[in-house]
Amino acid sequence: MKIEDVRRTAYSMPLTSPSYPKGPYKFFNREFFVVTYRTDMAALEKVVPEPLKVIEPIVKYEFIRMPDSTGFGDYTETGQVIPVELNGVKGGYVHSMYLDDEAPIAGGRELWGFPKKLARPSLKVESDTLVGTLHYGSVLVASATMGYKYAALDKAALHQSLLGPNWVIKIIPHVDGTTRVCELVEYYLEDITVQEAWTGPGALGLFPHALADVAKLPVLEVISAAHFRTDLTLGLGKVVHDYLKD
Repeated sequence: MKIEDVRRTAYSMPLTSPSYPKGPYKFFNREFFVVTYRTDMAALEKVVPEPLKVIEPIVKYEFIRMPDSTGFGDYTETGQVIPVELNGVKGGYVHSMYLDDEAPIAGGRELWGFPKKLARPSLKVESDTLVGTLHYGSVLVASATMGYKYAALDKAALHQSLLGPNWVIKIIPHVDGTTRVCELVEYYLEDITVQEAWTGPGALGLFPHALADVAKLPVLEVISAAHFRTDLTLGLGKVVHDYLKD
């Protein structure tokens, strides 16, 4: 393979067998279960990086079931999104992500900088209850429940809430172990269609784990629970802050 061939074809590792195809990355029948809860403000401020600003001590714990996505296939994901503000604009900072599929782990980390780690999340309906769990190995790390389709949510209002910006930190080390890339990346969900949206009584338990530290943002009070299905496109990002230069 000649140098010009490497330049022309290289976009992901491994060079001759990339872990995922090029986008766009579309998701069909993407199912969300989101528990919004109140946490400790001091704990939030320890994990949210400047120039993002914490608005209030709130966290959204999300389970996402993705049965049909271009390039990434069929997988389940879970993690924490923190409502924040950047230059007066409100959005969400993605603090943690755990999922069970190699392609979106590789693509998410390499392209956007999503904080993805391999684990075993699950989202399913058990009788009259929506149940989300996260196991890291054999250990239960998170457990969430919600009454199944108790009351309808306003789909238009939910759609509007999904249009705001989201932020992640992209970190790529140099070959000597120093940091080569450290950037705050902004991205959006696009082409969103909300198929259905529900709310109901919800509960969330987070349990300490050395390598899956979701419990470091403790649950002080569950505020709300939502369950909805969408079609959407995961937009590519743009760099809004370079920590190595600014």
